[in-house]
Amino acid sequence: MAVVQLQSGQMHYEIEGPAGAPVLVLSNSLGTDLHMWDAQVASFSKSFRVLRYDTRGHGQSVVSHGPYSIEQLGRDVLDLLDALKIERAHFCGLSMGGLIGQWLGIHASGRLLKLVLCNTAAKIGGPETWGPRIETVEKGGEAAMKELGAGAVERWFTPDFARDHADEVTTVTNVLAATSPVGYAACCAAVRDADFRKQLGSITVDTLIICGSHDPVTTVADGHFLQNHIPGSQLSDYYAAHLSSVELGQTFTLRVTEFLLS
Repeated sequence: MAVVQLQSGQMHYEIEGPAGAPVLVLSNSLGTDLHMWDAQVASFSKSFRVLRYDTRGHGQSVVSHGPYSIEQLGRDVLDLLDALKIERAHFCGLSMGGLIGQWLGIHASGRLLKLVLCNTAAKIGGPETWGPRIETVEKGGEAAMKELGAGAVERWFTPDFARDHADEVTTVTNVLAATSPVGYAACCAAVRDADFRKQLGSITVDTLIICGSHDPVTTVADGHFLQNHIPGSQLSDYYAAHLSSVELGQTFTLRVTEFLLS
């Protein structure tokens, strides 16, 4: 297991690909871990040094006391890059990972080569969305996480993908069911409090936005808001729900690779 020890605990990561290639950081969504990128790694690692990690509160990374903030999660990325002596990298984040990407684009653009924001928004929901979920998880613990895992299918995948790729869907939702309730609730608070709607104009790195036409969480309209406020950004939308990287597979990989190499 590859880990770096940060001031507040360990960050679990995996790094693959040619040593001299540009680094591509992959950042997971709320309730998943670095394995949500499994379908992409073999292809990405042909062109990039692929660095994926478990966000704080998830997988094998530290579960510290919450609530967290997106700034805290963004600084974790910078600390990870520093620990691995990586000066600059491409960054691709989905959902919560996309919020982390926005924070990095706003506050640490000098560390970025290019930025990919997938299935995300400048603001994802509000207290009315996140408050009840945090309360449910804090009260219900592991049992509540299992219920969330079962209920995530409709948000994360289109009905036909869920039907035709049942094993793949189960693998992903099982990760959510096994996520630490403490870490999950703390990250829910980070997502709840993030609002970059007035700061997007300060993102100056080349940016690609990827949306799912059937994403009920972060809609195509949210993607267009990002595109309209991030100067020079590109947008691609596909038939997919919230976890487009999983659902689209190679289509997702090729679009991101094309953008990063252009």
